[in-house]
Amino acid sequence: MRSGASKCRRAITRSGWHAGDMERTLIAMRHAKSAWPLGVPDEKRPLSARGRRDAVVAGQLLSSRLPRPDEVIVSPARRARQTVKLFQSMLGPVLTRRDDRVYAASWWEILDVIHEVDDDVETLMLVGHNPGLEDLVRQLTGHGRERAVRQLAHKYPTSAIAVLVADLPWSRWGAGCAELTNLLIPRAG
Repeated sequence: MRSGASKCRRAITRSGWHAGDMERTLIAMRHAKSAWPLGVPDEKRPLSARGRRDAVVAGQLLSSRLPRPDEVIVSPARRARQTVKLFQSMLGPVLTRRDDRVYAASWWEILDVIHEVDDDVETLMLVGHNPGLEDLVRQLTGHGRERAVRQLAHKYPTSAIAVLVADLPWSRWGAGCAELTNLLIPRAG
């Protein structure tokens, strides 16, 4: 798998951008567990009680173990916005914006959103949905820490937080170009 990332970096270097100028980190989080109230449209489904508890635990992990995001992009779905609201105060002030394209998106549609992120942003957080988010993480992962890669192969459940790193501007992120450094699955006790 490592060769895919190497090819991507070589191609970028040939095009004039020099790898290593700035490492960028993508934190890709699937929204916390949602409720399924009868008659409520998918986009308006709220978090379940477990989802609210898990989102708080996610915030604790985000603030204590991961780099602070410079920007958070969130799906317009209620459950995704509620997830962010529950952990946002633990991160401090962070530019947060809703992007309608993240809802019900394929991995390449989410990648289009990433490509538009300003290169001054070192750490980007995306909060969205499966299957698009999980597929994105799998596609971007060229290599990674063995435990994280094993976990990703097994499951990407609600509240999962994948951390990917690459020495590339956001506009150049693509298949196999990132290292999966961590996959956290926050669960309330």
